[in-house]
Amino acid sequence: MNQSRLKGLEQVLPRDTLVRGGVLAEYTTIKVGGAAGLMMEARDAQEVAAALAAARQHGVPALIIGNGSNLLVADEGFEGLVIHFGRQFAQVTLEGQVITAQAGASLMGLSRLASEHRLTGLEFAAGIPASVGGAALMNAGAYGSEMASLITSVECLDGDGARMRLRREEIGFGYRDSRMMREGYTVLSVTMELRPGDPELISNLVQDYQKRRREKQPLNYPSAGSFFKRPEGYYAGALIEAAGLKGSRVGDAQVSELHAGFLINLGKARAAELSALTACLASMSLRGQGRVQLVYETRSAGVLRRIFSLLKQRYAIKGVPSLTNLSRFGGVKLYQLRLTVEDSRAL
Repeated sequence: MNQSRLKGLEQVLPRDTLVRGGVLAEYTTIKVGGAAGLMMEARDAQEVAAALAAARQHGVPALIIGNGSNLLVADEGFEGLVIHFGRQFAQVTLEGQVITAQAGASLMGLSRLASEHRLTGLEFAAGIPASVGGAALMNAGAYGSEMASLITSVECLDGDGARMRLRREEIGFGYRDSRMMREGYTVLSVTMELRPGDPELISNLVQDYQKRRREKQPLNYPSAGSFFKRPEGYYAGALIEAAGLKGSRVGDAQVSELHAGFLINLGKARAAELSALTACLASMSLRGQGRVQLVYETRSAGVLRRIFSLLKQRYAIKGVPSLTNLSRFGGVKLYQLRLTVEDSRAL
């Protein structure tokens, strides 16, 4: 990144929003990632729109992060502008059964708010450590429920900075997918409509979901939740376990021994180790399973090239794929390649 571009951008951003020395490991639940080239705290939609426009004008890439619960940032960090949707961009209003929340609001906080007001629909979110913007973007869900069933509209910015409100039927929700994700929109706020419910039933459901999470998910370690989307007709964790890869480890990055769909940070994991381990799983775990393909659910930011150097040499592949979509690498599906855990330790 041309430092003069970053300096030029810094000069036009509100000084009291800038974060000095922002290390992105502190802003992700997996506790991995290097420094931001430039970082600011979002306070309102106008500032966000202006900052993104300024970044485009200065030729500086921008990254929006909320609670960082589904994000893997490179060890080298992110060289552009990082805009954090945190507590200063987390206003919530409740009118009857309708909740409107800025993108930085806590999804778990909204679940608590709904329960306190005897509203049902958000019980599944009681243990999801996401921001509401990120949850809407990827249509987060659990236990048979998802954001798409509750959201009535989303306010966002398109790739050119135009501000718009999308109705549910315009969002095109899919499994861990939405129009906002596909077209690179920035979610500013989310409006949801819940239903009146029985307080005791709501409380019992929340407690049941939390109990299941404690029993089946590695909550004692930093993680980014499920790293892979659920293949149709399968469960990623079950396939990884069946392949004998549960507990596999590269440095301090490990496939959880409690739930093989989770990759955890044992203490000092690097992004390169986590990305190497995920590529091992994607290339090996589904052999003999009818060529079912693992697709990444966790988003990535920054350039992580070391993982591919060995594969490029071995298979004479040209180019570097996007880490947000590793289903194909140089025109070759990952299950057709072979990268072992032993190989990846050298990266």
